[in-house]
Amino acid sequence: MERVVFDTDLVKRYDGPGPRYTSYPTAVQFHEGFGAAEYARLARLSNGKVGPRDLSLYVHIPFCHSLCYYCGCHKIVTRTPGVAAQYLEYLFREAELHSGLYDRERPVTQLHLGGGTPTYLTDEEMTALIRGLERHFSLLASGKREYSLEIDPRTTGPDTLPLLTGLGFNRLSMGIQDFDPRVQRAVNRVQEVDHTLGLVTQAREVGFVSVSVDLIYGLPHQTMESFQKTLDIVVAARPDRIATYNYAHLPRMFKSQRLIREEDLPTAQTKLDLLRLIVDYLTEHGYEYIGMDHFALPEDELVRARNEGSLQRNFQGYSTYADCDLVALGVSSIGRLDTCYSQNLKLRKDYYAALDEGRLPVYRGVELTPEDVLRRAVIQGLMCQDVVEMDAFGDRFGVDFGNHFARELEALQPLEADGLVELGKGVIRVTAKGRFLLRPIAMTFDAYLSSEKQPGRFSKVI
Repeated sequence: MERVVFDTDLVKRYDGPGPRYTSYPTAVQFHEGFGAAEYARLARLSNGKVGPRDLSLYVHIPFCHSLCYYCGCHKIVTRTPGVAAQYLEYLFREAELHSGLYDRERPVTQLHLGGGTPTYLTDEEMTALIRGLERHFSLLASGKREYSLEIDPRTTGPDTLPLLTGLGFNRLSMGIQDFDPRVQRAVNRVQEVDHTLGLVTQAREVGFVSVSVDLIYGLPHQTMESFQKTLDIVVAARPDRIATYNYAHLPRMFKSQRLIREEDLPTAQTKLDLLRLIVDYLTEHGYEYIGMDHFALPEDELVRARNEGSLQRNFQGYSTYADCDLVALGVSSIGRLDTCYSQNLKLRKDYYAALDEGRLPVYRGVELTPEDVLRRAVIQGLMCQDVVEMDAFGDRFGVDFGNHFARELEALQPLEADGLVELGKGVIRVTAKGRFLLRPIAMTFDAYLSSEKQPGRFSKVI
């Protein structure tokens, strides 16, 4: 795999707002004209395809015990007894409605619990969740599968990880963000180094095949020296994957971020320096750059999937299971079929009301046109494999690639002049410099961007 090259001047030049392409079309194009009926029709049709796709389940657990000030996720901060048990009962109702749309023979090869904080659930509730999903879907107990969840080290005790492997989970990710005590206090997320690293060790001992950790750069009080110490600690623990996210300070959108003092945030130049530090340090210590925010050890499945051409992006980031239809359960969750995206109601009361009426809680989405499917494939090729073979795409979709995308190929020429891409005979190839600027390259093929005039829709590219 070609090593990424961090070019500061290019990063500054291309650091404008743009989609992350966890979907195409992006969520900006989701609309309320697409609802439960439209989703159900397309879900049933997905069973009739030659060689129907396996299923992937995403389950959103929205609850958190405390508020992390930087967080922009959909969450409910509460310690009210019984809220999780009630939520699970409604989740099972939704699972039953979905299961009536899909052939039971379609196995669930991928399962992911996200949040919020999935480990907000007690051990008994976590067990009940898996048993409830088993009633409605064909979960796999062994074999080629990826069953993962996010854990919060602060709510994970010594008995939790053995329980999770016993329930079938084989991958986990955990938030660290930063180990510096001053940074932790400023964002209201204080966690101990020894306990967190102990969970990494325990996860391997009890049978997890992959451990991923999340870091955030751009948080208050971060310096090059302090973040270097965090990187030293994390890399010494040798997690299989490391995700390094840029903190986007958007207090108008996320109320919790108003609790962060803007004068405590690092400057734009310091953020760039932190990013360069991350890239240089992780690649020097044996991690492969997957794309966007993600790094992985050479033997990790993400690296293998990228090399084999089966890597994809979805709303959980990079994924190794490209040939799955994603069924999403829980408030605000987003599902994906070959032909559509769908999103659930965001408020718990609305979600419960829909299920009390016996209907799926889908409130918006988008059905893909053939042009959407074509452009999604091109964007996925750039974001996940760094290459687009024009003739292969033309044969696959029945188009003359050069004619169909003549305007886009012309728009790529300035990027070629800047060294981000190479436009060879019948090939678009991302360069080592361009691998860190995948978003602006992919944006060239986004047919919706020119009509999207609303500011603040997207975060900055870097």
